[in-house]
Amino acid sequence: MTTLAAKGLLFDMDGTLIDSTQCIELIWRRWADRHGIDFAAILQVMHGRKGSETVAIVAPHLNAEAETAALIAEELHSLDGTVALPGALELLSQLSTEQWAVVTSAPRELALAKLKFAGLPLPQHLIGAEDVAQGKPHPAPFLQGAALLQLAADDCIAFEDASNGIRSAHAAGATVIAIHSDQTGLAQRCIANFQQLRLSQSEQSLTLSFTA
Repeated sequence: MTTLAAKGLLFDMDGTLIDSTQCIELIWRRWADRHGIDFAAILQVMHGRKGSETVAIVAPHLNAEAETAALIAEELHSLDGTVALPGALELLSQLSTEQWAVVTSAPRELALAKLKFAGLPLPQHLIGAEDVAQGKPHPAPFLQGAALLQLAADDCIAFEDASNGIRSAHAAGATVIAIHSDQTGLAQRCIANFQQLRLSQSEQSLTLSFTA
């Protein structure tokens, strides 16, 4: 049994709280086909990264901001198949709004739409793509997420699934739990889903227990 204590929890969204992989990859595949770009090259860099940064990497000749806006507009109308990961609703329902934040590479409007579609509570505290100058794997997103909770990042546990996000949380100083992820070598702890966790609370801290 592993037991970890923290004052706040920071959650990535796509692949962590929700599963929208099929939806996202289909939209990017169609985009790749339109522009004659190898989708395999996009897959290597897209997960856990801001859309504009992905476009800049795989298609530097295109206007990254304009292309990203078009991708976001398409995804806002294509949320079918987006579902909460097992145990996510149960865990979030036990937390007060001041104990958790979402730290995502998605824009705020899209993030809130996805969480609502998946039936999860909407966070009072959220860091989206437009809130940071440098996205994951830079530590800024998780540093700012912790600051929203009025905490230092090393007082927080971060949940992530992608290598860029895990590196971001590590660099910020948070304890990292990889969830539903093949990036187990990068994280301090790994779980299959939130159903493995048991949460207990005191006035000062949250305690998570689980068997890895």
